[in-house]
Amino acid sequence: MTEELAGGKLRLDEPAEAVARLRLSRPEARNALDHDVLDAIAEAMPSLDRGIELRCVLITGAGKAFSAGYDIAAIPAESFERDAEALIAHPFHAALEAVAGHPWPVVAAINGHALGGGLELTLACDLRICAEGAKLGMPPAKLGLIYGHTGLQRFIDAIGVPRTKELFLTGRNLSAERAERIGLVHEVVGDSELETASIELAAKIAANAPLSMKGNKHAIDALNSYPRLTQAEEQELIELRRSCFGSEDFREGIRAFAEKRAPRWKGR
Repeated sequence: MTEELAGGKLRLDEPAEAVARLRLSRPEARNALDHDVLDAIAEAMPSLDRGIELRCVLITGAGKAFSAGYDIAAIPAESFERDAEALIAHPFHAALEAVAGHPWPVVAAINGHALGGGLELTLACDLRICAEGAKLGMPPAKLGLIYGHTGLQRFIDAIGVPRTKELFLTGRNLSAERAERIGLVHEVVGDSELETASIELAAKIAANAPLSMKGNKHAIDALNSYPRLTQAEEQELIELRRSCFGSEDFREGIRAFAEKRAPRWKGR
């Protein structure tokens, strides 16, 4: 039985014993993340903590993409400059924190391209299994966007500083094979095999000892969450990111993206 959330943009089912699956379902928009979807993820994740009844969550996409990232086209043009930060940051942060903070293992089944916020969503999961035809990338450099420091930290934790710089400074998309080599994903399988392989992986995880899984995940996350920035340093990074939302370059980057042309940067 499939439950429709966010007006059908997110679908919930249970494909194996003790396994819940959330499927992004906006194939016509390459599963772009809008407010409805992000709010639905934030609300759904806590509801999937049902003791030992559900012991693993799968997150995947419908169609040929996992997610093309935040739905920039959904930002109203008349309020873009004023509301861009609030429109993008708040619902996105809440959704990813709900995924990352889930007490049971969460697996991303990357069925196709995972870009921008879509790729960060996979990093909020504990494990990532990827279709061989998928491309993974971060386009902020092509949009004039300074990425949030909490998101950057997810990438640094997963692949280290050098590879994070490569992703964010070049804006290049990586093949699934390259993503596996640098640790961005854990396993690559054939495109037609991903659904079966991801369900089998989730089912094997769910079959493990509940107290061990939940306890080890909590301990690993706790060990990895010691403060790394002072309050002043964190505020500086928040202000740095905030500065880009009012910049000419960010507006130009978004316009160029929508018009499918090369942006004309001014550095301000």
